Amino acid sequence: MTEEPNPLSRLWPLAPSGPADWLSKLCGDGVTGFMPPAMPDAVWVLNAMYEHEQGPAEVSYDEYHRARRAEGSSRTHRIGGTDLGAVGIVTGGDLGRAGHPGPGWRRLRWAELARRTGDPMVPDGLLPSYCCFPSAKKNGSWPLGIVPPTEGSLDRETWSRLVAVLVAHSAAGPETRCLAYYNPLMFRAVDFDDLHVRAGRLGDAEALYDLSEADFSPSNLWAEDRSWLLCTDYDLWGTKVAGPPALVEALLNDPDIEAVRLPWAH
Repeated sequence: MTEEPNPLSRLWPLAPSGPADWLSKLCGDGVTGFMPPAMPDAVWVLNAMYEHEQGPAEVSYDEYHRARRAEGSSRTHRIGGTDLGAVGIVTGGDLGRAGHPGPGWRRLRWAELARRTGDPMVPDGLLPSYCCFPSAKKNGSWPLGIVPPTEGSLDRETWSRLVAVLVAHSAAGPETRCLAYYNPLMFRAVDFDDLHVRAGRLGDAEALYDLSEADFSPSNLWAEDRSWLLCTDYDLWGTKVAGPPALVEALLNDPDIEAVRLPWAH
């Protein structure tokens, strides 16, 4: 009996890389994701972070890790015989897919943390990344009571809501034909000459979050008619959405999405 393809392969089969050629012309290099200019407008959707209901706590992830390591109860992570925990800072951040941590945790808005710390949501001239909120951290490490945004991927809840907003602002709604690109850094076997592109319906885009070969949301998703394009860079804490002003305004005003304009990265 021939094994049936998994649901993602049926909904989003692999596509020739040719349809992604325009991204190289528009954006340049796409090793970490093709970052678009405004088309004609743009906005940054921020990855979610969470805070424990009991507060952020005084102990940092790094302090906690070092205390457990001293007790012999924390595993060491080695590369080439070097204990990374002994020579580096355990920041508390992570890479790839994420979601709500569960009971006892609440969404911590970037705007709330900015008011609390006095830090800007995103420093002038920078992009959403580990450089944000230096005042919230101790020697570069987050307090244990905060789960910071992950790099390289939208969290599940924001991805799902973003797809819903895109459906509402696409002419064909859920039937909008789209393409998705995953950058080569997301895969164990890196092949920089083979673009991983899939084609499908926007109404089925939530399924793209669970690609088994990569623990990330897509690097790029765009409408086949090129009316909008999003980019989640491998090194960043946010996703740039380029498209018409009505879409940008919808994202800025959506109650479930936190988005910000960055004039220097427009």
